[in-house]
Amino acid sequence: MSGFIAWVAHSGVVQGVIIGGALAFLTATLVLTVVARSVTTTVDGWKSIRACGRPGNGVLVRAASARALPLVNVFEEAAYWTTTKDSLGRALSGSRAYVLRFPPGQLPPNDAFWSLTLTDPVGYMVRSSIDRSSLDDLSDLAANTDGSIDIYLQHEPPAGHERNWLPAPPGGFKLMLRAYLPAAAVLDGTYRVPPVVEVK
Repeated sequence: MSGFIAWVAHSGVVQGVIIGGALAFLTATLVLTVVARSVTTTVDGWKSIRACGRPGNGVLVRAASARALPLVNVFEEAAYWTTTKDSLGRALSGSRAYVLRFPPGQLPPNDAFWSLTLTDPVGYMVRSSIDRSSLDDLSDLAANTDGSIDIYLQHEPPAGHERNWLPAPPGGFKLMLRAYLPAAAVLDGTYRVPPVVEVK
């Protein structure tokens, strides 16, 4: 056994296979990253990939879409927006407090439902004291006097606004907004998700 290990350690063929495999992996990662950027739309920090799941997508677009949003529906069935940045382009962090304000009548338009989910930067759910990781159209959200709706994104409870609170971890986090059976304003790009604004 030790002789085989010694042969592997000094074999140019084995080393070549390992180096070739590593280079192939790095090349594929780089190519998929470039392709994903080319099909991603970013508005006010929110990213969306409208090409996900569409028939006729080439193998690279399909692979890049699956890497970014695995098992996602076509955009016409479910629109997805994600962000890890605030309105100033800084990484979202539970060490700061944010508000996501939807103007009156500007919750994601849809013919089914919408949801906003907070995860860690990788995409795993975050534990919180109120066992809440998402808000949706069935949530009992409080509206402002003008009809707008503020969603509070922070680690500590926002005094007086707990109904609209989506707890964040102490560190970085990611947001995913979804609209199922999105309305025409989403499909034609006229609907814009509001930016995530830090509260001073």
